Amino acid sequence: MSTAAGTTAPQGSEPDAGPEAGTTAPDGQARTRPAGEDGSATGAADAVVLRRVSRFYADVAAVDDLSLTVRRGEFLSLLGPSGCGKTTTLRMIAGFEHPDTGDILVDGASVVGVPPHKRAVNTVFQAYALFPHMSVAENVAYGLEQSRVPKQQIRERVTEALEMVRMRGYAGRPPTQLSGGQQQRVALARALVNRPSVLLLDEPLGALDRQLREEMQVELKLLQSRLGISFVFVTHDQGEALSMSDRIAIMRAGRIEQLGDADTIYSTPASAYVAGFVGQQNFVDGESRGEGVVDTALGRMRTSREVEAGAGDRVRVAVRPEFVDLTGTEPTGPAENLVRGEVIGVAHQGETRQFLVDAGRGHTLLVRRPTPVAPRLGVGDTAWCRWEADHVHVFPHDGEHSAAPPTSVPDD
Repeated sequence: MSTAAGTTAPQGSEPDAGPEAGTTAPDGQARTRPAGEDGSATGAADAVVLRRVSRFYADVAAVDDLSLTVRRGEFLSLLGPSGCGKTTTLRMIAGFEHPDTGDILVDGASVVGVPPHKRAVNTVFQAYALFPHMSVAENVAYGLEQSRVPKQQIRERVTEALEMVRMRGYAGRPPTQLSGGQQQRVALARALVNRPSVLLLDEPLGALDRQLREEMQVELKLLQSRLGISFVFVTHDQGEALSMSDRIAIMRAGRIEQLGDADTIYSTPASAYVAGFVGQQNFVDGESRGEGVVDTALGRMRTSREVEAGAGDRVRVAVRPEFVDLTGTEPTGPAENLVRGEVIGVAHQGETRQFLVDAGRGHTLLVRRPTPVAPRLGVGDTAWCRWEADHVHVFPHDGEHSAAPPTSVPDD
């Protein structure tokens, strides 16, 4: 299976030794000592660097030889299904888990062996964990008080943090009098008050309803852009990752399958797994004939894109539903990228209309058209599906149903 270049380091040298213990500055900000002159220090542009990091549970690799750089001031999402290693990766950056091999650097200093409270990072979890007997301001101040920051500084920084998240007017209220979105803002303020170099967010929006979650996505991105802090955001929700991230790391089985910006991930997936996990796809298996031609159970397909397979190789063809044209009359022209079927479902979704077309041989194609131009077809009508070669992706077949879910791959 093809993967993005540079996402994992080559096998080779042993991991660097751990650093000296970190320190805490008088202002309560976590500090770590430089990693020295062993080559482990990073440039000023990098907020976090993971070098060939692995984490095992018994004989299972939750994170497997993973290398990743988080740039300073970027919003990077770790996206993948449950069990892919994204939360374990985040917890290792935070210090709640320890790598079995490899090194982790924050602000150019190795933090392996440094406890969580002495790292220049803070973590926001899905469970807000606010103290119900304390006011909003007291919740935000708690960490600074434990670090014995002077009281005047605490007052100033709490006010600053609450202003960042637009919650200053709620400083005296208990968390029990706040909505879910307001509690999430308080949890963010509690993390930001420590002035971390990196903010780690472990599915923080998962407990919110859809409308509030979408509102918080906008607020989080605006906040991150305004503050210039690096955000590392863990999610299984592709919509969250696509809407907020500067870059997205798609994870699978403890490794990074592809790393890139949202447009690249969506329009140029590196594998069938990525293509199926991000957005929806119509998949059909076939055999490559070379020069971008594939023979499938639904007919001959052609792509204008590069194909990493030779003639005779098993491949998987993928076309997104929004790139499929649908008509009730048979089109003229070449028979390539043309499938005849029967409409078996129609769903009105406001700005779009979605069709399910039974193409035979165990395949059901998903078609999504803008409502103003959608054909007036109903259940039982004959339909023709056609797509341009530019929108056809062809991937080497890895022997698995790589899509999530497999839109049109029949059961074996």
